[in-house]
Amino acid sequence: MGRPDPSNEATVILRRESLVGPVLGRVIGMLAARADAPVDRLDDVLLVSDAIAAHGPSQVNDDTGLQVHIRTTQDTLTLRIGPLAPEGGAALLAAADLPGVGNIVEQVSEQVTVEPSSAGEHLVILVSLSA
Repeated sequence: MGRPDPSNEATVILRRESLVGPVLGRVIGMLAARADAPVDRLDDVLLVSDAIAAHGPSQVNDDTGLQVHIRTTQDTLTLRIGPLAPEGGAALLAAADLPGVGNIVEQVSEQVTVEPSSAGEHLVILVSLSA
């Protein structure tokens, strides 16, 4: 019997700031686990989740809440955060820079981009789930 299809996705919209960390961490963790991510990569995606939870709500474009689309494949986890306020993607990424450690999001991600859209910009983070 082969491996189950690891392709999964979910979109969460978090309106209450106090719930962003717990809910986002659990959803990301669940999808990474379903993709059979190694424990060290699961830890990495949870660090990214913590950074988004800590700094994302202040970069939201309006009062609709923080929206995060999570998608996993066999090898990757992709987070699409937004729509964010103008320059919100860069601000969210800059806020993940820790003194003496560096930018935690950039360190654990394969690719980080800011994509403009008519609704506001989106921060897109791609994390490899390979060991």
